[in-house]
Amino acid sequence: MGQKMKLLVSPLLLMILVLTTSSSNSQSIIKTLPGYHGDLPFKLETGYVGVGENEEVELFYYFAESQRNPEEDPIIFNMPGGPGYSGLYSFAYGREGPLSFNDEHGLDNITFTLNPNSWTKVANMIFLDIPAGVGFSYAKTTQGWLSSDSVMASHASAFIRKFLINHPMFLNNPLYIAGISYMGLINPLVTLQLYEGNERGDQPWLNIQGYILCGPLTDKFRDFNSRFEFAHRMALISDDIYKLGTENCNGNYINTHTSNSLCAHSLQRYEECTSQINLDNILLPPCNESNPMPYCTEYSDRALHSWGNNEVVQRALNIHMGTIGTWYLHNSTMHYAEGKNDTFCYSYDIFSSFSHHKKLVAKGCQALVFSGDHDMAFPYVGVEQWIALLNISVETPWAPFFIKGYGYVGGYETKYAQKDFSLTFATVRGAGHSVPVYKPEESFDVVSRWLTSQNYSRSSRMQEGRAIYAAST
Repeated sequence: MGQKMKLLVSPLLLMILVLTTSSSNSQSIIKTLPGYHGDLPFKLETGYVGVGENEEVELFYYFAESQRNPEEDPIIFNMPGGPGYSGLYSFAYGREGPLSFNDEHGLDNITFTLNPNSWTKVANMIFLDIPAGVGFSYAKTTQGWLSSDSVMASHASAFIRKFLINHPMFLNNPLYIAGISYMGLINPLVTLQLYEGNERGDQPWLNIQGYILCGPLTDKFRDFNSRFEFAHRMALISDDIYKLGTENCNGNYINTHTSNSLCAHSLQRYEECTSQINLDNILLPPCNESNPMPYCTEYSDRALHSWGNNEVVQRALNIHMGTIGTWYLHNSTMHYAEGKNDTFCYSYDIFSSFSHHKKLVAKGCQALVFSGDHDMAFPYVGVEQWIALLNISVETPWAPFFIKGYGYVGGYETKYAQKDFSLTFATVRGAGHSVPVYKPEESFDVVSRWLTSQNYSRSSRMQEGRAIYAAST
């Protein structure tokens, strides 16, 4: 993948970009898509928004309007995980978007059907390729191809503001920043930057309400360490292995080269018990990259690869032709793994987002965090730990929620609150890391009920901000 990425920043390609790239902030309404029979029954827009000091980065997006009431429903800015996943993952595979792919005719001939659990039933959704080098997003300069956690957050904030400037009819809609997995490090910073932008008087004033996180990575020490306790709770390691580790490892279960022999012995046995466990979902076998099963990310990569590289598809999406080489659903060069060092194109410069969560408590925002209870990648145990450190009161204690129409337990929820801030934490029963993929109906239930429970006020400050923006334009 590294060699493929290097092709993206070649001088020849940069020369092509200068000659062929159209202006920033282009947008198109998409009526039909290859693989879907007939006209799309929802409004889909694709386009580019230029970000960076000189708009040297062109970020590609998919915008699906709410199928209920787009004029008033919330607008959710969705950041796919990785980093390095295209917004197409959530749009057509991750079950947040309006389409689901069908592979019954083979991975080289996929079709699409409507997703019955799409979040677009209750919200407007933006799915973004970010940063440059992901999906169809690209850069016009060599420097533009280089990114980091903090740069991505800055570009995401700029994208949201510019997108809403280009779509002023949505300025009043409640705005949420959503993300999965690694975006747990970046999403809270983006949310915080938007609140701070409002406080500075940046125009237009945005109706930012809060954030939504699924299976988030929040702190690289705490979350990776929480796997040890999770393994014990799920009976993957025995009481004696757990006791030996907790008594001798001083809370550090990721330092496998410790000189403490008792701790080392515990961790060795822990590794033996979990090395062949699928971290994304402990109930499923590990993924085989050469022959992946449908629940493996490699499967979706293969399924959408030929579709995304089809010239007919790219023309249907109104892609700036010639701006990227081969299209990939997942840029593995950027993708983070435990202990991975910076790559030639990406710097992992945010170690923890806890301080951002702490600041957001004072902003009076609303937060939803949910995890699969069989996710060992970033276990719910670690989420519980950082939420406890926020020192906010429990408003509604741990209790089951039931799936409407079926009556079975979908999972469990707890609500925390402090003044104008609230945080709902949910675990989804039987789900793995990408909760909407494993449990789409339960995931939709959690999100839609939470959105419905929010009280949106058309505040005088919001109206004032909109009036100032309208007068200035």
